[in-house]
Amino acid sequence: MWYTVSNIDQIDSPALVIYPDRVKENIRILKNFVPDVNRLRPHVKTNKCPEVCGLLMDEGIKKFKAATIAEAEMLALINAPDVLLAYQPLGPKGVRFIQLIKKYPSTRFSCLIDNEATARELSALAERESVTVNIFLDLNVGMNRTGFLPEKALALYLLCASLKGITPIGLHAYDGHHNMDDLNIRTKGCDEGFSRVELLQKEIEQQSRKTLAIVTGGNTTLSIHAKRKNAECSPGTFIFWDYGYHKKFAEQPFVFGALLVTRIISKPDDETICVDLGHKSVASENPLNNRIHFLNALGLEPLSHSEEHLILKAPKGNTLNIGDVLYGVPYHICPTVALHEFAWAIIDGHAKAQWPISARKRKINI
Repeated sequence: MWYTVSNIDQIDSPALVIYPDRVKENIRILKNFVPDVNRLRPHVKTNKCPEVCGLLMDEGIKKFKAATIAEAEMLALINAPDVLLAYQPLGPKGVRFIQLIKKYPSTRFSCLIDNEATARELSALAERESVTVNIFLDLNVGMNRTGFLPEKALALYLLCASLKGITPIGLHAYDGHHNMDDLNIRTKGCDEGFSRVELLQKEIEQQSRKTLAIVTGGNTTLSIHAKRKNAECSPGTFIFWDYGYHKKFAEQPFVFGALLVTRIISKPDDETICVDLGHKSVASENPLNNRIHFLNALGLEPLSHSEEHLILKAPKGNTLNIGDVLYGVPYHICPTVALHEFAWAIIDGHAKAQWPISARKRKINI
């Protein structure tokens, strides 16, 4: 099978393994969706790995989105030209963000703003440090997590444009709430939200004669935003893919590029096995039966899950034994990756290198 590792005896479990050839295939598929790489701004929250981001840059992708200061710094360390911190830097985070800008001048950084108070705070900080911070107005198009309503955002833009130390350069609208199985329903909601952003873009252009870039969507709405000509797309999960998205988004043909390796460490009875895949190794926010899908042992039913153990009911007559290696696809790959300090890179079926998941840290240098 494609996922089998020939020197698996050298990999302690539980372990994250990455298949670079399949990652490259996912990048190729992404470019089929959006051939113009200038319209791609992948979110690195999924991979958090310099080597994986390097594969994206090798394919001409130069713009990125990050969720944390550490992720943004990881990108700067590999000389990524353009990094959007898709987060609003308040308090100490604002100080760190300014430090990031000053330490890595060859990377163009930007961040999100969704209110007047933060705009004024960041403006004062930037002016004091003699830097200019590029900002995207964060718009709420239905996610109801962060952001300002597009219909009321013109005044916020005009304020930001008038303040020293900050320069509005774009609009950001994440619409991850459109995650229904039905593509038609997803498309309808996505189009309605995007039309509100476009209207704001036109209002700003009329007021200032400046056309702001639009950064929008994630993997859930990639298939829709990819068809637009005036939006940068920001998928993240595509790079590794996971079982949750595989089940929901049939129109996106990405392949599994990262797996978890685990071993059977106990077999209390003929139909019960215990593997070394606890909460510390796989994202566990989903219901018990939606955390891991095993590729080489079908029909396993999860019974309980704790920090170091996953207990599974095996089918009658199974031939599973203590020491057997199982290969599993997480239902949610992004937080799963964050649980691992490094991943094994599997090249030609062989574990050949350890790739650090360096941006899982809360701090690298800044």
